[in-house]
Amino acid sequence: MRIAYVAPGAAGMYCGSCIHDNTLATALMELGHDVAMLPLYTPIRTDEPPVATEKIFYGAVNVYLQQALRLFRRTPRLLDRILDSGAMLGLASRMAGATDAASLGPLTLSVLRGEEGRQRKELARLTEWLAEFRPHIVQLGNGLLIGMAREIHRATGAPVVSGLTGEDLFVDGLPEPHRSEVVAELRLRARELAGFLAPSRYYADRMRELLEVPQEAIHVVPLGVNLKQFAVPAEGEGSSADAVPAAAGKPATIGYLARICPEKGLHLLVDAFIELADQPEAGGVRLEVGGWVAKRERPYLKRLELRVRQAGLADRVLFHGELDAPAKRDLLRRIDLLSVPTTYREPKGLSVIEALAHGVPVVLPAHGAFPELLEATGGGLLVEPGSHAALVAGLLQLIRDPGRRRELGRRGRQAVERDFNSRGMAERTAAVYREITGEERPDA
Repeated sequence: MRIAYVAPGAAGMYCGSCIHDNTLATALMELGHDVAMLPLYTPIRTDEPPVATEKIFYGAVNVYLQQALRLFRRTPRLLDRILDSGAMLGLASRMAGATDAASLGPLTLSVLRGEEGRQRKELARLTEWLAEFRPHIVQLGNGLLIGMAREIHRATGAPVVSGLTGEDLFVDGLPEPHRSEVVAELRLRARELAGFLAPSRYYADRMRELLEVPQEAIHVVPLGVNLKQFAVPAEGEGSSADAVPAAAGKPATIGYLARICPEKGLHLLVDAFIELADQPEAGGVRLEVGGWVAKRERPYLKRLELRVRQAGLADRVLFHGELDAPAKRDLLRRIDLLSVPTTYREPKGLSVIEALAHGVPVVLPAHGAFPELLEATGGGLLVEPGSHAALVAGLLQLIRDPGRRRELGRRGRQAVERDFNSRGMAERTAAVYREITGEERPDA
């Protein structure tokens, strides 16, 4: 099958959606499909070998200038190529971290309006390339791109599907009247899609309500990780699930692996850690934090670092910042449990699957995709969302019971190997594609 995968870049950061898109495209290629992964806005930055084309569509600088100034909606291709150069996109990436999502309403609405929006020149360039590629199906990386579907289908004749990755959080952060306008356009354009792929049952239900599409329009395809890339440890190879118990002289280490921002709940975890540090049962517990921080969130991180210092615990907490793949794997091998106590309803939970792949059990709030992830894996504990006492109690349960940590980690690792690997994700995705296009399996 010839597949075009249109994936938005994330302004130079390691982003869970980018990692997922690259992993899925790679696994589809390994199944024998012809896949072209086309980056939008900025290059795709991923912690695995990238498979996206070097050509950038909807370059971030061009998109912004076309939104702001009428002149740039008619500029020649030569100038567009200059604005899409690596130097210009690198500058855009550095500036993006300071952008407040609440200010992006007009631009979001314009891109959603597709051929009727201010970036119609970019859409024409994309559809021209796709028409030459002649895909059997086109997948858009997320629902905020569905304004492209009408022209893509018109140019290629191929059905267009879209991934769903957390659009509701972004949309709900837009001020009025932009939020209502964006929702109305999403619902209008959603009718033109051949289908949607959601990473969890929770998010399929959530987006079904937001988009007002029928139940059968959204297919659930759980996330998967590349087991080779993650080098999942076999039983007895010294994974973190087999860590030396704190009672034998090694303090337990709590880990956090996610973007550093209030909605991911790092402040809740820091507060819980500070309380645990005073409890003899916690046995000298430590905390390691890894994740990208946007420029606008740096004051938030500084406040947390100050809170740790004022509590006299700076020597027991490590703030690593952004981690590449080797550093992320090293962190997962060192920690004894992972917690990302999000304040919002997480639709995916990629870092949870990565932790379980290393035999690391998790403590998570009982909302969003987390309950079904733990139901499927048995790899951790759920606690009441937003409850400080519940988070402390859940963490303490695993800190003082290394045997239970090992058992939960073992279950989680086995479930990832069985049900949350990249090959299985690609096979389920290809099955959805075949259902939509009517193509039979190659070996049928």
